[in-house]
Amino acid sequence: MITGEQKRKVDAVWDAFWTGGISNPLEVMEQITYLLFIRGLDDEQANALNKANLTGRPIEGNPFPVDRDELRWSVFKNLAPAEMFRVVDEEVFPFIKSMRDEESTFSHFMKDARLAIPNAAMLARVVDRLDELEMRDLDTKGDIYEYMLAKIAAAGQNGQFRTPRHIIKLMVDMMAPTPQDVIVDPASGTCGFLVAATEYMREHHRAEINSGAGFDHFHNRMFHGFDFDNTMLRIGSMNMLLHGVENPDIRYRDSLAEANTGDADTYSLVLANPPFSGSLDYESTAKDLQAIVKTKKTELLFVALFLRLLKPGGRAAVIVPDGVLFGSTRAHKELRRMLVDDHKLDAVVKLPSGVFKPYAGVSTAILFFTKTNSGGTDHVWFYDVASDGFSLDDKRQPLDTTDLPDVLERWAHRDGIERDRARTEQSFTVPRQEIADNDYDLSLNRYKEIVHEEVEHRSPEEILDELDQLETEIQQGLVELRQMLAEGTR
Repeated sequence: MITGEQKRKVDAVWDAFWTGGISNPLEVMEQITYLLFIRGLDDEQANALNKANLTGRPIEGNPFPVDRDELRWSVFKNLAPAEMFRVVDEEVFPFIKSMRDEESTFSHFMKDARLAIPNAAMLARVVDRLDELEMRDLDTKGDIYEYMLAKIAAAGQNGQFRTPRHIIKLMVDMMAPTPQDVIVDPASGTCGFLVAATEYMREHHRAEINSGAGFDHFHNRMFHGFDFDNTMLRIGSMNMLLHGVENPDIRYRDSLAEANTGDADTYSLVLANPPFSGSLDYESTAKDLQAIVKTKKTELLFVALFLRLLKPGGRAAVIVPDGVLFGSTRAHKELRRMLVDDHKLDAVVKLPSGVFKPYAGVSTAILFFTKTNSGGTDHVWFYDVASDGFSLDDKRQPLDTTDLPDVLERWAHRDGIERDRARTEQSFTVPRQEIADNDYDLSLNRYKEIVHEEVEHRSPEEILDELDQLETEIQQGLVELRQMLAEGTR
């Protein structure tokens, strides 16, 4: 977690943009991303020079030519504002755009980079304030960038690009990625799911990913993210870079399009919160997805896509709108039938309707399933999340209680003691046949039982006797009161 002082410094960077007339938070984030990338290149240059000096060998891994020191952050930050603006605009940005021939994923997205800061004074303020940020280690770099991304949502725009971080962490913890996993988010946005997966790997599998084949896999083949917004790709790539992944596969791609069908049965884990608020052109959609589920609804097509992308035995944790759980169209029912009968539906975790406020009030759930191509669903585990740790109004204030740790704990026992829970409890399991008998309805309320309080029913005679007794007591009380009053007046 970053400190209050660090947050103040990040806020000061944003203030420099807002007071300078750049008010679109996504554009602010894009410009910060460019400048942080340039600062990061300077750190790489310094490390390469230090290594060469220590070993006496020729310099290796240096992003800048040794005779172009003027391109380095540590050099131009000390120039007069007008000269700094000229160097950054006319020399540094053209240079980073030419780096696209390198293998780095992030360098590839620099081809469209442009300096949108309008004048020298504003650039000088932004560079000075970014330079004050102490990005001394991997955790700090990642936390600072995540705080910046949170400011996009706090500004009230582009909130659709951010799934709440605590929900992402829950999904990753429940999936428990391994060093052998190949992870994909086909609607990656700022790469929040992939970043959370890197954090899980460092917490639980640090030794395996720090050397040998595990190191190579972690940095070059484990993480894959697709989006069709170049700004989000740049931001997502920087997010991964600042979380220590050297070469993630972050690509421009319309995941549902016919042109992108070459990686079926490729990934072992899908983590995603895909867009689910619209339809699309039927003709442009991949034919193999339409073969799975004939529909124009993106929320159904994305679930079909996840099944296509997963290799047999691969698993998924994905957020879907409630309509996927109980929709009555043929496509809805067929998709649910496939999850239950053709693959292994593991769980449905119902989220509170305010989780995505203030950007959306839609009710959602998390589906957990495993691709088998041969069935395997025995019981489906349900959990009704009442609190995610924040108020469910637009303010989303932190609360003292949350169900999320309980979700994770009970999930671990879904095939054991959870089978014995009553359906009046917060979690319970439902056998596959019962779900099939209910037209594959996956809505939690279909199976949850409501506790009805026992009401005491008494005969009319008992009630009348009680009223008579009460009347007698009242009369007796009035007599005693009159006696007390009479004695008091003597």
